[in-house]
Amino acid sequence: MNMKEYIDEAEKALLHTYNRYQIVLDRGDGVYLYDLEGRKYLDFVAGIAVFALGYNNKEYNDALKNQIDKLIHTSNYYYNVPAIEAAKRVKRASGMDRVFFTNSGAEAVEGAIKAARKYAYLKDGKTDHEIIAMNHSFHGRTMGALAVTGNPKYREAFEPLIGNVKFADLNDFESVLSKVTDRTCAIIMEPVQGEGGLYPATEEFLRKVRALCDERDILLIFDEIQCGMGRTGYMYAWQRYQIKPDIMTSAKALGCGIPLGAFMMTESVAANSLTSGDHGTTYGGNPLAAAAAEKVLELFEKNHIIEHVREITPYFEQRLEYLAAKHDCILERRGMGFMQGLVFDRPVGEIINRAVEKGLLLINAGTHIIRFVPALIITKENIDDMITILDECIWS
Repeated sequence: MNMKEYIDEAEKALLHTYNRYQIVLDRGDGVYLYDLEGRKYLDFVAGIAVFALGYNNKEYNDALKNQIDKLIHTSNYYYNVPAIEAAKRVKRASGMDRVFFTNSGAEAVEGAIKAARKYAYLKDGKTDHEIIAMNHSFHGRTMGALAVTGNPKYREAFEPLIGNVKFADLNDFESVLSKVTDRTCAIIMEPVQGEGGLYPATEEFLRKVRALCDERDILLIFDEIQCGMGRTGYMYAWQRYQIKPDIMTSAKALGCGIPLGAFMMTESVAANSLTSGDHGTTYGGNPLAAAAAEKVLELFEKNHIIEHVREITPYFEQRLEYLAAKHDCILERRGMGFMQGLVFDRPVGEIINRAVEKGLLLINAGTHIIRFVPALIITKENIDDMITILDECIWS
C-alpha cells in the first residue's frame, strides 16, 4: 500500500483522538525521519522529547536485541537483573533513594500522588488531604494525573476527578501560600512547564516552596517527565539549583522509545508511604524496558550528553533569538536547554504545516507557541538547517 492508502486504513481503524499530519513515518536515523515514500525530515520533536539519543543508535538497539533473546517479561513477583541495574543507575542520576518503574509518565504521576496521600494518611489517619498543583501545568491524561493538570479544557469533560486539588500560579509564592491549609499533603509542579508554554520555575520560587514544605511537612513533587533526562543541561532540572524534591517523576527519554516511566522518592518518604500491596503494575520494570533504561543512562555518561547540551544551548538560543528579532510576529523566546519555545502573536498551526511540507518536524505548546524538543545529539549544523527552513515558513 502507498502512504495515502495506509492513512485511509488508519482513519477507519484508529480512535480519532489525534489530528495527525498526513505522513506515515517508516524509519529514522540520527536526527532524521523518513516516510514511506523515502522523504527525509529534520526532526525537532524527537517523539515529544523522547528520543534523546537520536534514531537508530546501534548500541541502544543492540542492547534491546540482546535482551529480547534472553527475557522480555516475567512480572514483579520475581527479580530481574536489568531492573536492578537500571534502578542503580536511576538512583545515581536522580539523587533519589527508591525507584518504582512504570509504563508511562502518567502512571508515574499516579504513583507519586498515591505515595503522597499514603504518607499523609499514615501521619493522621485521615483521608481528606489536599494537593496543590500549578495552573497551566500538564501531568498526563489518566484520571489522577488529569486532576492535577492545570488546564480546565483537559479536565472538564471527565469530571468529577479525584478531589481536594487546588491550583496556584507558578513563580507566585503568595499564590501557593494562599492555598495551603493544615490538610495540604503535597505540592506538585514541573520545574519547567512544557505543554503550558515553556515556563521555567525561578530559583527564588523553588526555594520558597521547598522551605514551606519543610516547615509544614508537605511533600514536594517534581514532574520531570519532559524537562528531565538532560534536556535542560542537567540530568534533572532541579539539579540546576540543588532544590531537591521528596518525590519525582520521570519518563520520555528514560526509555528512549520503549514505554517506560518511573517515580522516585527519598528514603524517608519510602519508609512512610507505599508498602506491599499498595501499588503495582504488570509490565513496569520488565527486563526489556529496564534494559532500555540501563543502556540509555550508560550512553548518557559515555557520550557526554549533558555536556553537549550545555555546550550547544547558547548557540541554539542565539539562533532562535535571531528569528525573534527578524520577525515582528514573534513576541519572545523562552525555555531552558533543549526545551525551547517561540511565542507568536497568532496561531502557529499553519507555520508548522508549512515546515512539514519543507521537511522539518515541529510541534506546538498551545496555539501560539512553537516548541523545540529535539534529540539531545543535535549539532549547530542541524540548528542552522532548522532555522533556515523555519525562517521560510514564517510570514512577516
